[in-house]
Amino acid sequence: MERRIVPDVIGQQQLVMLPSSATVREAAIRMSERQVGAVLVTRDGALEGIFTERDLLHRVVAPGRDPNGTRLVEVMTKNPDTIEADGYAIEALSRMSERGYRHLPVLDQGRLVGIVSRRDFLGEEIILVEEEFGHEQRF
Repeated sequence: MERRIVPDVIGQQQLVMLPSSATVREAAIRMSERQVGAVLVTRDGALEGIFTERDLLHRVVAPGRDPNGTRLVEVMTKNPDTIEADGYAIEALSRMSERGYRHLPVLDQGRLVGIVSRRDFLGEEIILVEEEFGHEQRF
């Protein structure tokens, strides 16, 4: 049986959401407090963008931007790729691997309901490697 995004991969999540007017510092604090690698940027509950640890590194810290004065709208990924809640887990994992990102927002009929990360699929990746080699691998 193939696993679905909801409820097999994510159950009930308390999403970390901020408006696009929030500062990078606010986002970093929330990410640190919740021990997550991404913040969903929303307006009236609708997804506008995503801000990740990679964005913090490549779009803020490395270029020398001030996290106190930089707004998320300036450095977020706008209109990020998403997956439907009834999508297959392997589809989410494949998409993240092929397109080079680590977080994928989850929608249910257009409504934001969660986020999956590559970390959620660590066990799934090991299973795929084992299947590819035809036997169990020890890591």
